[in-house]
Amino acid sequence: MGADVKGDIYEGLLERNAEDTKSGAGQYFTPRALIRAMVECVRPEPNKTIADPACGTGGFFLAAYDFLIAAHAMDKPQKAFLKHETFYGNEIVAGTRRLALMNMFLHNIGEIDGDSMISPNDALVASSPKTYDYVLANPPFGKKSSMSFTNDECEQERDDLTYNRQDFWATTSNKQLNFVQHIRTLLKSTGRAAVVVPDNVLFEGGAGETVRKKLMENTDLHTILRLPTGIFYANGVKANVLFFDNHAASKAPWTKEIWFYATCCSSTTTPPARRRGRKKSGSTTTAPTFTTP
Repeated sequence: MGADVKGDIYEGLLERNAEDTKSGAGQYFTPRALIRAMVECVRPEPNKTIADPACGTGGFFLAAYDFLIAAHAMDKPQKAFLKHETFYGNEIVAGTRRLALMNMFLHNIGEIDGDSMISPNDALVASSPKTYDYVLANPPFGKKSSMSFTNDECEQERDDLTYNRQDFWATTSNKQLNFVQHIRTLLKSTGRAAVVVPDNVLFEGGAGETVRKKLMENTDLHTILRLPTGIFYANGVKANVLFFDNHAASKAPWTKEIWFYATCCSSTTTPPARRRGRKKSGSTTTAPTFTTP
């Protein structure tokens, strides 16, 4: 049995497990149709690196691998780079990390006894020593980061976790805002990112407004794709995909305009509805609005 067949079987088992809402596995499993669409929009190239700071079961890595194999006639050194040096990730849940490593191995990525491409460390704790050409990610949903500890009465308690990093634009316990800031620091000066975020990243004031403003000033946030409700296994989650390109520092904001695309779904198949966003300067921080084309 070939690696492709074994890998597809394993992916199928992961997807079936994710559909079981009682298991809670869906939080680590991004729908593969969405992943493939994001990868095809970013269009990664050979001999370039790809990171995911919350990689779950490795779906973005597998989709990028398949895209690169299908879209490029690579020579032997490029294939070796793809297998051993392209992908880097973090996953703090031990069981999910093991699933991701097995998933990648069954798809012919990495070696079973080689250096691990997926770190068990919390990606948000410190800046990465490396930067990457692409970041593809769906960070975990949930408004606040928290940690468990045992109090003086030997009872378990949880407390909000705030990451105090000098390379962040804002200090906050909001998990998604921290991931957006971290992902920007992961990019090379020519790097590109596609990131799934919930609505609070687009609409929240305070730290959210600061992060949006800085993101538009320091990157070209050129596209926002609004996803239909229910695309994830958690019911009622409203999510978006941010596409932005990093650039070197500049006095003028890099974001000149943002294109908004809204997708809709119903009981019958309908084409995605496209909305054109108003032209926004890099200093605009109001929540997105839509106008007809």
